[in-house]
Amino acid sequence: MVTGSLFGIAFDALRTNRLRSGLTLLGVIIGVTSVMTIISALEGLTGSIEREIEQMGPSTFMIGTLLTAMSEQEALDKFKRKPLDYEAVQIIEDGCEVCDKVAPRAARGEDLKYRDQSMYDIVVVGATYHHVEIYDLEVDQGRFHSYEDDLYRRRVAFIGAGVYEKLYEGLDPLGKDIWVGNQKYTVIGVAKKKGSVFGASQDEFVYVPFDSFRRQFGISRRGLYISVKARSVDQLQEAMDEVRVLLRSQRHVPFDQPDDFDMLTAESLLTMLNSLTKILRFGLVGISSISLVVGGIVVMNIMMVSVTERTREIGIRKSVGAKRRHILTQFLFEAVILTLSGGIVGIVAGFLIASALVGMLNVQMNPSALAITAGLTVSTGTGLVFGIYPALKAARLDPIKALSYE
Repeated sequence: MVTGSLFGIAFDALRTNRLRSGLTLLGVIIGVTSVMTIISALEGLTGSIEREIEQMGPSTFMIGTLLTAMSEQEALDKFKRKPLDYEAVQIIEDGCEVCDKVAPRAARGEDLKYRDQSMYDIVVVGATYHHVEIYDLEVDQGRFHSYEDDLYRRRVAFIGAGVYEKLYEGLDPLGKDIWVGNQKYTVIGVAKKKGSVFGASQDEFVYVPFDSFRRQFGISRRGLYISVKARSVDQLQEAMDEVRVLLRSQRHVPFDQPDDFDMLTAESLLTMLNSLTKILRFGLVGISSISLVVGGIVVMNIMMVSVTERTREIGIRKSVGAKRRHILTQFLFEAVILTLSGGIVGIVAGFLIASALVGMLNVQMNPSALAITAGLTVSTGTGLVFGIYPALKAARLDPIKALSYE
């Protein structure tokens, strides 16, 4: 009963001073909104990247001469490495006992054309039939190319949804021709639509059999990227060790020198991503929290003014039996109601702003439990931290002096 009465008194006091309460609320809303926007946007972008990385699968790793670089100099040094060639693929297939599938991949930008429709500088990937079994590449229509397509170097193409929409809108693309550079291929399949990441479409690509690609374009000086799938997740590290030994031997790397190639798993990529975003998250949230601290100072200032104005009221309440804890709780309730209300509005506003920002990059974002919890915790904590001093000041007032206050 006492708690309910105190809540009602606190609410009535805030409603009586609407302008003051509204301005205080605005300060909290701005602070929580800025924190929520940063957290929600980072969570949305990070989640989108994580979903792409996880397509590799837990038992798959990738090999390349330049997969990661933490500085410009490191990238330049790795760019000078001897490229991986098809001989490396054959050595892995023959020598790795715990490797289940080995899929080389090469890519380049080429123009596409169907009748009078054209697309320019689209990613054309040469890959073996194993690629669709290693990566989570979903088929919407038709099929991916087969072992026979690889073996006989057939000119067949598996296209992305973006290529289908731009070149074959309203048509059945299967069996239709598509010009890739100066060579004509036959469309045999369409990938399921994936959307965009950071504004870049993931649906504008063409896959062709690896040997068909190699015969038409050759292999660039960057060489191949090789994806390897271990027989099981438990054998992933063993497979990586075997491949490392095979490649070091093939590439004549001295025993006292580091690898001249990179090996990455989905887990290692996710670890790198989380490390980078953690630093970014703390930095941006710290900067945006300055506005929340300002909002908290506004709350404290307003509550101090409220205590001064209502000194006589506090004296009357104490004279009729209100205890110190009741006065303390009443003013804390006022601070928490203000900041919690501002927190709820800020959470909604922050999420809407983050959705709009992330939406510009065509990335889907769902409400984050972390962001919502952080918003509510921070807003409530702001009310408690910045409201405790004014509440204590009110609770400690001498009732006799308070009654005589003018």
